[in-house]
Amino acid sequence: MKLFQQLLVAPAALGLLAPVAASAAELNINGVSDYAASGEQVTSISQFSDVYPTDWAYQALSNLIERYGCVAGYPNGTYRGQRAMTRFEAAALLNACLDRVTEVTDELKRLMAEFEKELAILKGRVDGLEARVGELEATQFSTTTKLKGQTTFVTGAVNAGGDDASKYIRSFDVNGNTVKVQRKNRNTKFSKSGLNGGANAYNRNYGAWAFNYDQRLAFNTSFTGKDKLYARLRAGNFVGENAFNGQGVNLTKLDIAENTSAATNNSVVLDRLYYKFPVGKEFTVIAGALARNTESLALWPSVYNKGGAKILDWTALMGTSGVYNKETGQLIGAYWKQKVKKGSNALSVSVNYVADDGDGNETDPTTGGFMTDNSQASFLAQLGYGGPQWGLAFAYRYGQCDSGNGYRRGTEFAKASNWNNQCWYTDANGDTVRTGSSANSYALNAYWQPKNAGWIPSVSLGWGINNTTSDNKLGGSAITTQSWMAGLKWDDVFLKGNDLGFAFGQPTFSTNNDSCDSTKYYSNSTRCSSTPFDGNYAFELYYNFQVTDNIAITPAVFYLSRPMGQNTRNLVENGQGYDGQFNIFGGLIQTTFKF
Repeated sequence: MKLFQQLLVAPAALGLLAPVAASAAELNINGVSDYAASGEQVTSISQFSDVYPTDWAYQALSNLIERYGCVAGYPNGTYRGQRAMTRFEAAALLNACLDRVTEVTDELKRLMAEFEKELAILKGRVDGLEARVGELEATQFSTTTKLKGQTTFVTGAVNAGGDDASKYIRSFDVNGNTVKVQRKNRNTKFSKSGLNGGANAYNRNYGAWAFNYDQRLAFNTSFTGKDKLYARLRAGNFVGENAFNGQGVNLTKLDIAENTSAATNNSVVLDRLYYKFPVGKEFTVIAGALARNTESLALWPSVYNKGGAKILDWTALMGTSGVYNKETGQLIGAYWKQKVKKGSNALSVSVNYVADDGDGNETDPTTGGFMTDNSQASFLAQLGYGGPQWGLAFAYRYGQCDSGNGYRRGTEFAKASNWNNQCWYTDANGDTVRTGSSANSYALNAYWQPKNAGWIPSVSLGWGINNTTSDNKLGGSAITTQSWMAGLKWDDVFLKGNDLGFAFGQPTFSTNNDSCDSTKYYSNSTRCSSTPFDGNYAFELYYNFQVTDNIAITPAVFYLSRPMGQNTRNLVENGQGYDGQFNIFGGLIQTTFKF
């Protein structure tokens, strides 16, 4: 008997065969005749008047009747379950069940023959999957780590327009009076401390077409399925006199151009290393030896770059770079995010502290250390409320002696004035003195996007204000600055998956300068001004063409109307102030490969 038939017959044998030694003397011929003569197969156990749910074999008998229909009773409607079973009766019962098994087997054979091709295809696929799983298990480098990579190519150039300021040179006495005006050599190198050299000098130094790359390899490791150990290797060549790295004018820096050190040009470096783990259902803790404050938040209050592309560093930071300044170093942080139904808005609170890399890993408290007066640290706190369609956030950052990097992106005048927030300065006696400086920055950001792609774009807005305090201010330098940005993004433009983005606004610019007096003037001989004249507008336009799920090509252009800000106003002719003109136009093609 085949195994399948044995399995089907087993319930009958276990439930119905009694341990009775049936000899010829015990054979009840009349009983066998009655059983065999009934010929009535029952279809439900309820048809037996003497079988009850409390009987120990009730379930087994019910299965035989309802599944196989091979149990017969006696003519009077009884089953007589307590009666001893003869071998003839057992043979009659088994024969009836085997007939049903044969019917089932024949039906299965018919079905198998009908779907023979389909079953063969499925078997082949299963065998192939088993082989691939075995190969993956044999070649995987870790059972807990996943590798993600991103390669980005950038090719493009920038061009400055406006006045050729190289024909003038200025000198002033302590009272701010012009004492010398003369023509300069046309080969004057462009200086971002002012319009020295002007547009022509800028183009000579930074106007060449360039081809750069950025390579990232990220290792995501999880030990519990909910935690994450993140390590990232990075290489690139955005170094030297490269406008896309923010040289010449800091606002031309691209978001992708982060590998800036000449020592790491085309070299692989570790630029992220942190561990993130949940505490309960709503809290998450982050700690890392190389982590970034903007990557340690429960909510990113913008959708301008979501699913699209990141071009300028300023727009990638939502126009509020004074708060979201990408401070990277030794970090501890945590955030709480309200647990809600998927797709609903959630309240969140995020806090983190970052000691500037290069200071937080020192053990000398007079020059660095973690959580010391000289850590050059940033403390960032954010209160957010948002979901898939809309959200908003209010954030605050305290900057400790930011050394010119606290506000990250802005006019050259506002950036240069950040020296007011440096940790140290040299006094009149030549001694190095701590300034006790600090920065307080505030940001308000919001976003909204339609439920379905169409002509109505998503809208992301940001506004920020910053204030610096120092015991060593220089007359005419910025002490209060502001910034704002509006970003519009259209999804599925021309083709599904392609995005069009446009952003405009004013990167960090001065709205309040320190007062001037006759003893304070710029070391670069620029005339001191207590009145802010630092306006500059920036525009960005990109189209993200998604070639495949893993390849995107993004042509983009940007324009900076007055990136030198108040420093643009340093041309002097015949002792009269002159408002020079200086603007920058840039174009590029950014190609991104993800794997």
